[in-house]
Amino acid sequence: MKSFHGISASDGIATGTAFVIPNAGKRIIPQKSILSSETELGWKRFEEAIKKVSDQIQVQLDAVQSNKVQSEIFTTYLVMLSDSVFIGEVKKAFEKELNNIEYILNKKIDEYAERLRLSGNEYLTERAKDIWDIFGLVLDELLDFHPFKIAQVPDGAVIVAQAMNPSDTMVLSKRRIAGLALTEGGISSHVTILARNYGIPLVFSLDNIINKITTGEKVIVDGESGVVIASPDDKTVADYDIKIEAEYRHQRARNMFRGLSGRTKDGTEFDIMANIGTPEEADLAIKEGAAGIGLFRTEFLFMSTSKPVGETSESVFSEESQFKAYKHVLEIMNNKPVTIRTLDAGGDKLIDSIEIPSLAEKNPLMGLRAVRLSLAYPQLFKTQLRALYRASVYGNLKILLPLISNVDQVKQCKKLAKEVQNELEKDNIPFKKDVPIGIMIETAAAAITSDCLAKECDFFSLGTNDLTQYTIGIDRENPAVSHLYNEFHLAVLRLIQTTFTCGSEAGISVSVCGEMASRRDSALVLAGMGIRTLSMSPKQICMVKELLSRFTIKELQAISAKSLNNL
Repeated sequence: MKSFHGISASDGIATGTAFVIPNAGKRIIPQKSILSSETELGWKRFEEAIKKVSDQIQVQLDAVQSNKVQSEIFTTYLVMLSDSVFIGEVKKAFEKELNNIEYILNKKIDEYAERLRLSGNEYLTERAKDIWDIFGLVLDELLDFHPFKIAQVPDGAVIVAQAMNPSDTMVLSKRRIAGLALTEGGISSHVTILARNYGIPLVFSLDNIINKITTGEKVIVDGESGVVIASPDDKTVADYDIKIEAEYRHQRARNMFRGLSGRTKDGTEFDIMANIGTPEEADLAIKEGAAGIGLFRTEFLFMSTSKPVGETSESVFSEESQFKAYKHVLEIMNNKPVTIRTLDAGGDKLIDSIEIPSLAEKNPLMGLRAVRLSLAYPQLFKTQLRALYRASVYGNLKILLPLISNVDQVKQCKKLAKEVQNELEKDNIPFKKDVPIGIMIETAAAAITSDCLAKECDFFSLGTNDLTQYTIGIDRENPAVSHLYNEFHLAVLRLIQTTFTCGSEAGISVSVCGEMASRRDSALVLAGMGIRTLSMSPKQICMVKELLSRFTIKELQAISAKSLNNL
């Protein structure tokens, strides 16, 4: 029996037969100079490769129309393949540099993916993999390079791999995959999102796992504790069979909580909210019984590649486009609170806009990102504020400012908000004047000075992912140090407690929208601290409601006190 410890990304427990996916052979990209007269033929080959890949994706899309999440992913891939801005950049470089199309495409993919990786934003880092995945398929067609096909995976298998490309996720629905054991992964990757959607246990950060497990071995994937067991003995199998049966009954019982509010055993009420990244996800939030939207990440609208043909990239994040997206979510939520976060992009040029020049920053995590970027380019920020205020009349809007570190930043944002209100009033455009403006507490500076910040804010939202990274200096996306990432570090817990205390004393609400809100152990600690609003992935809502219903407030307070006293 062999046990391997990693990081759990999707809960649940499953057993199955291992299917080890070999690492793909290295794609070799030649560099050859060409004549200008050869560009027409090269470009024709490029267009044919894009069409072939698009046709393949369309077939996959047609096969999963009944699954909203997977349909959206494949639709996104089709849009990426027709992105006029990116393709225009490739063509411009191809005609200017006069190198073979494979080399140019590879170079442009690298450049764009690197911008995303350097953003300092976990979700955008994962999207870099999407860029490489989908246009990597185009490269494969150009090079006539055909590595292992995921369709070879049999039903009921536990997939063991270095990583899974987003385009490989079709297998998750077509092959009834039992579990996933990966070396590389991420909490917000498409593979993780779909694994959660299908209830497939996933553990990642398993070092060199493809060389430690053999195809055909029996494997247990324990997404509850982040453990993968290969060739388990009879007693371990029997123990896990009991756990799996209990979890199945438990999951059926949890679904009953969709129509219930969050509350403890002794009746204390909680608002269990949803985190979303697209307007369409609001439908899922309603289905899962969310009390509202605790975090709408608007940067994904800005990163959208769905540009209508003939329109400039600016049209993607125009005032009108944003207004429609915000209005859509507010209307779906039917006057439930909707907290929309303003642009939280990184310091590198992540948006194809003439308004934001490209910046090469050595450390984008500490650079021109989030609210700093908005204040550096106030016109872009004011456009977003105009769209938000215009949409405010359609529901219960709250505006959230990311990565605030001092009071002056809040005052600058509120000044710009007031300017926008005056402009809308002058133009006779309806809006709500009393839209609450709150801030993300994501740095130690914000947490420590939260008593001062509370005087300028209507509410606080704790972004525990960044708060943890910034406080203990650990990048959880870096496999070399991700095992040191610890949301239960006493410094992190004390900063959360400080923020809650200062917010409560000032009479403003304090919520948590980071990963801590949806993890069993940390959700209990947060509830015991006094936090009554938790926001998470829609699929985690019933689990957290059911979890809270098992405890009294006194029991939760005891759990929290134990962690805060480092016992």
